[in-house]
This record gives sequence, C-alpha cells and structure tokens, in this order.
Amino acid sequence: MRILLTGGAGFIGSHTAVLLLEAGYEAVIADNFSNSKPEVIERIGRITGRPVVFREVDLRDLGALRALFAEFAFDSVIHFAGYKAVGESVAEPLKYYENNLNATLNLLAVMREYDVKSLIFSSSATVYRSDNAVPYREDDPLGAVNPYGWTKFMIEQMLRDLAAADASWRIVLLRYFNPIGAHPSGLIGEAPQGVPNNLVPYVARVASGEYPFVRVFGDDYDTPDGTGVRDYIHVMDLARGHLLAMEYVRDRRGAFAFNLGRGRGYSVMEVIAAYSKVCGRELPYEILPRRAGDLATVYADVSRAREGLGFTCELDLEAMCRDSWRWQSAGQEDA
Repeated sequence: MRILLTGGAGFIGSHTAVLLLEAGYEAVIADNFSNSKPEVIERIGRITGRPVVFREVDLRDLGALRALFAEFAFDSVIHFAGYKAVGESVAEPLKYYENNLNATLNLLAVMREYDVKSLIFSSSATVYRSDNAVPYREDDPLGAVNPYGWTKFMIEQMLRDLAAADASWRIVLLRYFNPIGAHPSGLIGEAPQGVPNNLVPYVARVASGEYPFVRVFGDDYDTPDGTGVRDYIHVMDLARGHLLAMEYVRDRRGAFAFNLGRGRGYSVMEVIAAYSKVCGRELPYEILPRRAGDLATVYADVSRAREGLGFTCELDLEAMCRDSWRWQSAGQEDA
C-alpha cells in the first residue's frame, strides 16, 4: 500500500512515517515545513534504512496537490497537516481557519477526483466540551473552546457529513490526548518553534539549562497533588495507533472516532519528578497562578480503541521522559 502523509515531517507525522516504512508500506511525505524542518526527512531515512519519498507541497495550492495525486497512486491518506498552537489560534483565528479548513477541503476534493477514499484524520481531544465528565468518551458532547479546537471540530463534521453522503468513504478520526516523547534513536522528536506551549517540551528545556525553572500554573486544583492532570501518551504508541486505524478501515465504510491516550492521567508534579529522574537532577519549578481556561483533570476512556483497534499503550511515563531527554540532550532539535 502507498500512503500519503500530509504534514509528515512534523512531530507525529514523522514518527508514523518511520513505523509505516518499517512495516513495509510505501510512504510519501508532503509538507511545506511551516512547522517542521527538512532535516527530518533525511533522519527518517537513517532510522529506517529506506529511501524517503518527499514532495514539498502546500495543501492550499490546489494545482500542486493535483500534481501530487497525478504522480502517485495512493491507497490511503493520513492527514496531519495543520497549524496547532492553541495560543496562536486565539490571537490569529483567521490564520487557523484559513489554513486548516481550506487545506482539508482541497485535500478531500482531490482525493475524490482521484478516487482515494480512505482517510485517517489527526484530530484532538480539544473537540470535547470542557464541561464533560472525565474520562472523555467518543460519544460525549463535542464543542471546542479555542479556534484551533474549532478547526478540528469542523473538519470532523465535514468528514462525518462526507461519509454519510457517500458510502464508499472509509474514515477514522483519531482524537489525540497529550503526545510526548521521541523516537528512541534520538534522531526525531518534538521541536516547537519559540517558547513551548506544552509542559514536556518546556520541562526538557529546563533540563537542558535553556530555561531556569518549570512554570507550574496552579497547585490548588482538586487533584491528588493540586496540579493539573493530563493523559500523556508516548508518540511511538500514538504512531502505532495510525497503523491499526488503517487496518481497521480496510473493510469498513463510514466515519469512526477513537480516542488515543493511555486512559489515565499524570500530574504536572509527576511529570517533573519523572523527568528529573531520567535527566539525573532535580528540576527547579515555581508555582504560578492558574491559567484561564485550564481544567483540573483531562484523560481518555480508551476502551473503544482497545476493543475496536486492538490498541494499548506499551510505554509508560518514564519511557516518555527518557526518550524526550535523549532527543533534547542530543541537541537534534537545533540541527
């Protein structure tokens, strides 16, 4: 099978590309490097020992997208491409709606033209309403709280409508919780531009000496240690979920949603302690006021993914932090 990975040079896309190539798939990566680096393509090849087929394509360029589908006969698409910084989406909502929605509309139109009707969509737990009870279940009410989340919500609705109108489509919506970690080689990992918005990349930079302390936003939540709890999943486990999703829709038509997480939460302090252990020193932190909009606890109900996809996580928090630190301490993100 030949699989197109849009945004395949990014954090999750690159790790999924590695697993696809190692499993014997033909993978074609399309990316415009708006939030990734060209060096990633070469590193995927080093890890897998296989040549990596890459085309620099912006999905908003309909002509370039048609040329890509004319060049390759794809069996399926994994759609990672899109802007993903929550804070930036609040400051620049039109940028997010223009990019994420138009790119997806173009992709779907060209897939239909070339009769490629198998799609795995990189969605997010941000599509769940913030007042839902935990754990979040796939049939819980949906509704985002920021423009980034609304783009995921709207794309999910597009895909459900498409599958309802044309029964030949085979679509999986994968709702990620909190991916962290890196490939165990240390060659690819998460490299956010500017100051990281998420906890673990920030902790990694404290561990490397780039920042003086970890910022802990609130220690008075109704959680075991007072700090926020999130469902962290190793990026390699998450990547494996995409291969299982492709197998799932080989002989199923319609649109199917699955949570991808560990199904349990880790607090901010647990993450700091685990990272301190793997980097060999106690990481300093400061307690700051809560951030507006932050929830006390968010984690997934993963029973549907376990029963439907056969998906279970194999890597624990220590492994997530160890692989993140290997990537960070190798200095690869600055290459």
